[in-house]
Amino acid sequence: MIQNRPRRNRVSATIRGLIRENEVGASDLVYPVFLIDGSNIKSEIASLPGNYRWSLDLLLIELKECIELGINTFILFPVVEESLKNSTADYGFDPNNFYLKAITKIKSEYPDICLISDVAMDPYSSDGHDGLVENGEIVNDKTLLILGKMAIAQAKAGIDIIGPSDMMDGRVGYLREVLDEAGYYNTGIMSYTAKYASAFYGPFRDALDSAPKSGDKKTYQMDPANVNEALIEAELDDYEGADFLMVKPAVHYLDIILNLKQNFHKPIAAYHVSGECAMLIAADQKGWLKLETTVPETLLSIKRAGASVIITYFAKYFMELRKR
Repeated sequence: MIQNRPRRNRVSATIRGLIRENEVGASDLVYPVFLIDGSNIKSEIASLPGNYRWSLDLLLIELKECIELGINTFILFPVVEESLKNSTADYGFDPNNFYLKAITKIKSEYPDICLISDVAMDPYSSDGHDGLVENGEIVNDKTLLILGKMAIAQAKAGIDIIGPSDMMDGRVGYLREVLDEAGYYNTGIMSYTAKYASAFYGPFRDALDSAPKSGDKKTYQMDPANVNEALIEAELDDYEGADFLMVKPAVHYLDIILNLKQNFHKPIAAYHVSGECAMLIAADQKGWLKLETTVPETLLSIKRAGASVIITYFAKYFMELRKR
């Protein structure tokens, strides 16, 4: 005679809901958006259908729709004209930078939302690298000085959490120091802790036109084969003062999310990157899979692995599904 029947706890939707261990909600989600200078611009990203480069006027409308769905945290990426880029990424901390002005405007319109920035040279660099290039080498410590200027400019504009995505050694400690010296004690740091040299960033680089002009990013982004290296990076970022530890990409690195969750007490963020999202979109368009079922399952897998924060291009879509 069967004594234990696990199926008894699956017999109805109410019972299944009663024992559900993980659930994804609006408070877990961060919506990445691409900002472009100009007005009345909503330009779809060909390799990431359903996502756009927004001018500020239309982005404010998009943000309002997201807020009404319960999404209150956004990460902003600037699409910068090539003519404004140079080898030292000076436009990244120029007071006339449209990105910085947009941050101030957004926070004035929606003061209660949380804005996360991108701190790295590549959107502003004529070399397309996250760090300073000298004689073909990414120079670590000189890059920190540039990133520090960016971080201060973004905090002054109104950013709540800066997101150093560059993977330079020592940058979390340096940025924490310069932010504190400038009086921005409450500006958080969401460190791209375990950012892998992944093949799944293509649509993002298309959106920003930020691919490296030469070489690749393997001297600073992590080898996809390595797990222990992620623990080393996390230990350093934790010690240096990061408020969040991020894993990027998410779906293909669920084991890394779990490892960080089990070994550190800081909130773990996971970036469900553009290529991972584009695969689901393409499969849906082919009729092979359905977004309405694959997106919730995918986001749930990231949450189940241990992520407290999920950055995903499906944030708005997922919350629209929840409202149906």
